[in-house]
Amino acid sequence: MKYNPLGRTGISVSEICLGTMTWGSQNSEKDAHDQLDYAFAHGVNFIDTAELYPTTPLSAETYGDTERFIGTWMQARGNREKVILATKVAGPGRPYIRGGAPMNRAGILEAIDGSLQRLKTDYVDLYQLHWPNRGHYHFRNAWSYDPSKQDREAVAAELAEALETVGELVKAGKVRALGLSNETAWGTMQFLRHAEARGLPRVASIQNEYNLLYRAYDLDLAEVSHHEDIGLLAYSPLAAGLLTGKYLDGARPEGSRLTKNGDLGGRYQPLQEPAVRAYVDLAKEHGLDAGQMALAFCLARPFMASVIIGATSMEQLKTDIGAVDVTLSADVTNGIRRIHRLYPAPI
Repeated sequence: MKYNPLGRTGISVSEICLGTMTWGSQNSEKDAHDQLDYAFAHGVNFIDTAELYPTTPLSAETYGDTERFIGTWMQARGNREKVILATKVAGPGRPYIRGGAPMNRAGILEAIDGSLQRLKTDYVDLYQLHWPNRGHYHFRNAWSYDPSKQDREAVAAELAEALETVGELVKAGKVRALGLSNETAWGTMQFLRHAEARGLPRVASIQNEYNLLYRAYDLDLAEVSHHEDIGLLAYSPLAAGLLTGKYLDGARPEGSRLTKNGDLGGRYQPLQEPAVRAYVDLAKEHGLDAGQMALAFCLARPFMASVIIGATSMEQLKTDIGAVDVTLSADVTNGIRRIHRLYPAPI
């Protein structure tokens, strides 16, 4: 396991981050603790969660359960100081989370206290803004994204308020570093500009979707990462399981996310299948596990701080963590380039 810098914070995170969004719906508290034990025994020091979780499916009844499971594990193991813990404050749109209101100072202050209570800790290492108030092109919104409708003054005020509030949390010792999620290059640069001008916390990371089927980060955000030392925390590196090939030809394995979430957050549609089949065939041609090939590709990207894996079984977890030992040959890399040119945006 390698460890990478988390921005300019001085914090080092494992190249694999353990994602948690199925804990409390597809996974029990015992499952969660077993996964945590295995991951930490194999060099993972980084956990990513959110007040919103679990998400398979989203539910007002299970809201916050994932953080609770992590809290009971850290309490039982007495290992809080060994854990790099990341969580997120939800953006607008969920009626059972602060009435679905936009993210603001009052909401962030309420959210962090709730997360700390559930996590049984007095601080988090990385506090992330889960999605922007103003809208964005993630969550399959690229096809309708139109920033021309954004109110410039309102957006500027919201960004400043969020950053100032996280600054208060840093001063209070409740948060060590700030992260963004589902952000754009422009939004990231605005946070950096305000932070530099006003002595506020500097963005350390961006958690956006990144996988062989969705590579928007390769463009402007990759440039931001390089020049500003902001690493990507890649979520959904297996495209919600599509890139393992387990859903090819209409398959719906019992207990899988597809049986819980319908269309895998908009990813499961006809255009993805030819691309997935091409990647799975490439892996077979070179004697690779398709999921490990997809993860190894992400791990090798120059802007990557950590790849967030999620598993519903120990078998999946072991396979995913094993990707750190996979090095892709030039032939495999060239094959990925060829397939990407044929299917640049299949989801």
